[in-house]
Amino acid sequence: MAEILINSCNPFIFNSIKRRANCSSRVIERSKVFTFTRPFVSLLTDDNKQRVEVKNGKDSLDICRVVNGTWQTSGGWGRIDRDNAVDAMLRYSDAGLNTFDLADIYGPAEDLYGIFINKVRRERPPEYLENVRGLTKWVPPPVKMTSSFVRDSINVSLKRMDVPALDMLQFHWWDYANTGYLDALKHLTDLKEEGKIKTVALTNFDTVRLEKILENGIPVVSNQVQHSIVDMRPQQRMAKLCQLTGVKLITYGTVMGGLLSEKFVDTNLTIPFAGPPLNTPSLQKYKRMVDAWGGWSLFQVLLQTLKKVASKHGVSIPTVAVRYVLDQQGVAGSMIGVRLGLSDHIKDANAIFSLVLDVEDVSSILEVTQKGKDLMKIIGDCGDEYRRV
Repeated sequence: MAEILINSCNPFIFNSIKRRANCSSRVIERSKVFTFTRPFVSLLTDDNKQRVEVKNGKDSLDICRVVNGTWQTSGGWGRIDRDNAVDAMLRYSDAGLNTFDLADIYGPAEDLYGIFINKVRRERPPEYLENVRGLTKWVPPPVKMTSSFVRDSINVSLKRMDVPALDMLQFHWWDYANTGYLDALKHLTDLKEEGKIKTVALTNFDTVRLEKILENGIPVVSNQVQHSIVDMRPQQRMAKLCQLTGVKLITYGTVMGGLLSEKFVDTNLTIPFAGPPLNTPSLQKYKRMVDAWGGWSLFQVLLQTLKKVASKHGVSIPTVAVRYVLDQQGVAGSMIGVRLGLSDHIKDANAIFSLVLDVEDVSSILEVTQKGKDLMKIIGDCGDEYRRV
């Protein structure tokens, strides 16, 4: 997905939603209007449990709050060996990091999960499977969303992942002008009722469209969006709607492809070959986000601040970065990309659960981030980087 940065400064208004237990009888109230111009600040919490439930009405799924992202299997991060990758997935799962984020467009990601899940069935006790989760995405082309097309597409993922039902299907749509996304979601809801999907979710939808989807009685449990210490857009609009409806956020880009790490402290990327190479699609993508937010100099100040916080707690910069986002309003889980069989971050990931950021930590981070530009004005709402030209 290409990153498109444009100037957009539209005022934001949305209506509160009054929930009923049955999503099909959801009532939309038109009485309240909320307007926000800057992000909410971090919410301190002692809720450091490892798993969380995402829920809408009768639909629910518990997941690990640190999610293993598999975009890195799609090419551009190094050659993936199938057996080594599957063994790495098992190591993550054995360490309690047993929720994997996949997609139909992530190369062999769904196939690797299928091999992994069969290895689990052979080599682990039956109760082990109760905590393993595979959250996949469906990114369809802009064609007519008929029941048969949606069903056939989901059947492909079921076959690749070798599961009787998808734990979560996260739906992406490219063009809001084409309202076929509502047809697709209604067909996905039908498949959920048939038992082929356990929970229906979204990825990269903005607040206005999320509200419209809920108005149409679609019981989505979560929306996966880009969210990091640098990119706080989800806290400006999306989080308030999530608070009103119970829909949760699952975040990606939380460590910015590795930019939020010790590796990039005290580096100068303006001088050719002076710093670590930006040699992966994720590093290149999130470097553009840094440029839009405030540039490399301000980002260095942020890294130095995060380094001090990390040193104080005896953890790494990525651990602090993920904990900060997990503490934000509406966030159920945050993703860390895994380079299966090439490297791992199991220790850093598990340290997130016991880390508690205090008021001093949060204040020092906010002192830097508030100097950055408002990405809502530059890019737009969640997911707009994939749609606006």
